[in-house]
Amino acid sequence: MTISRALPLAERLRLVRLAIARGALKLRSVAKWPFLSFEEWRCSPPERLLIAPQDIRTGDPTVAADIYAGYYAFCGKIVNAHGQSPFALPPPSADWSRELNGFNWLRHLRAADTALARANARSLLKEFLALLGKPRAHPAWEPEVVARRTLSWLSQSPMLLEGVDYPDYRRVLRVLTCGYWRLRRQFDSGLAGETRLTMAVAMTAYSLCVQGGASMLKRSVAVLNEQLNRQVLPDGGTVGRNPQALLDLLFDLLPLRQAFAARGLSPPPDLLNAIDRMTPALRMFRHGDGSLALFNGMGVTAPDGIAIALAYEDNRNQPVFNARYSGYQRLEAQDALVILDAGRPPPPLSSRDAHAGCLSFEFSLGADKVVINCGNPGPSRPKLRASARFTAAHSTLALNDSSSCLFSAQIGTARWFDDEILLGPERVPAIREDSAQGSMVLASHDGYLRRFGFIHERRWLLQADGGRLQGKDRLIAADGSKRSNVNYAIRFHIHPAATLTQIRDGAGVLLELPGGAKLAFEAGGLPLVIEESILFAAPEGPRACEQIVVYGASADIAEVDWSFTLQRADSRLERV
Repeated sequence: MTISRALPLAERLRLVRLAIARGALKLRSVAKWPFLSFEEWRCSPPERLLIAPQDIRTGDPTVAADIYAGYYAFCGKIVNAHGQSPFALPPPSADWSRELNGFNWLRHLRAADTALARANARSLLKEFLALLGKPRAHPAWEPEVVARRTLSWLSQSPMLLEGVDYPDYRRVLRVLTCGYWRLRRQFDSGLAGETRLTMAVAMTAYSLCVQGGASMLKRSVAVLNEQLNRQVLPDGGTVGRNPQALLDLLFDLLPLRQAFAARGLSPPPDLLNAIDRMTPALRMFRHGDGSLALFNGMGVTAPDGIAIALAYEDNRNQPVFNARYSGYQRLEAQDALVILDAGRPPPPLSSRDAHAGCLSFEFSLGADKVVINCGNPGPSRPKLRASARFTAAHSTLALNDSSSCLFSAQIGTARWFDDEILLGPERVPAIREDSAQGSMVLASHDGYLRRFGFIHERRWLLQADGGRLQGKDRLIAADGSKRSNVNYAIRFHIHPAATLTQIRDGAGVLLELPGGAKLAFEAGGLPLVIEESILFAAPEGPRACEQIVVYGASADIAEVDWSFTLQRADSRLERV
């Protein structure tokens, strides 16, 4: 492994230790294989499935029609099979292949609710069994794909196994069983955190659904409990800090809870507690329009998915406002809402979707978004993914056009550490005060301390009437006195639906929102620049927008006050 010599020696040694620890994980996993093989040999294969967990994700019947016509659209790539099996075609991308072989698309065939769609599902299942039914070095047998396929087959088993003959029924069970043991073997091999949790859910679901799975269930539940306690934090957030992960995990855990009840078993308390914590955390990220805030890998929100997930909760909890474990804060007053990131980056194995957006925030008024982050462009646009993770794609301060985190690809170690964040802010203290005047959060991070000698501190104050959001950005020198000269840019990415006009001779910006509200932005009389930006996470694809930028140098102005003020009907503004 080659690590850039531009890094300080201490940081290079830290990465070497991380690589050694990662290698030890894989060796330990391989060492367990003989014992697991012996255990697999001793276990009798299951004879049948007893239950089918409910898939609560929504399906689209029009997709079923496309699949019947031979069109397979995954991850932004559309393939016309021209009468061939999609499993025999050269995939346009690895992600396309993973989606195909994960069988999530079965829910669309179920939603069509026709004999033709059900027959098509069984035909495609037979093609997979014939071409990829045995483990091999192929995306179809990667751990995350195996886990997703297991959950899909189990939930759609009434459709897949309707009227099939006994040999085909047995073949499906053999592939499911083979997948279970493959997940057991690869569980401790240094996989990403969210992948390990999905694997634990799949192993538990398999053990619940098959006849004779009682011995497997005890082990699977123990693994599931361990992962839930490790990855679902006390405030309900996840270790990976991605709002989308909360939604995806609820879609898996809610049917699992029902599956325990269907077998006449009490769900594990850790499972119930995790669900109870996660639903208020999911509400914490919701804007007035129902979408989730764009932090740490969050992309396009499916509003119907959020509504379905929240409809299954047993109580109507209020959103979390102070999520200090997962590192988020929510300020709310009247129609005004601020959601801000005041947390450290996730541990490396859970950071493959995380962004360098420490101390960024989003701001909305009712159903109108105002300040946003650029969001995740999704798997269909991998070339944009790196840009979306940089600090400049977030509404916060950046020094010298650099990010507050170091990504593995930046130093040539992506082969060893995939897309992980290797270095970033280590201390992110946050103080919150709520009073009759409003809600205030003061936070800071040391992500730039080693390179530039500064700590970034940011303060938010949302007034109780929701009419004004005040902020302050400060650069605090490490030694408390001597300051080097570092250039900075404070960015406020603005939602595309807002219209921006410069006012007050360039010292202010008027924002006109679709709902009719008007906001005036200013930064203590400093000149403001309106520049082009891009919203990666727009439903229709990346969409052009604008950003307000305050440029400066630490030697000249080390702190900047800024504000968004709601304009009353009688306000007079001087346009440029």
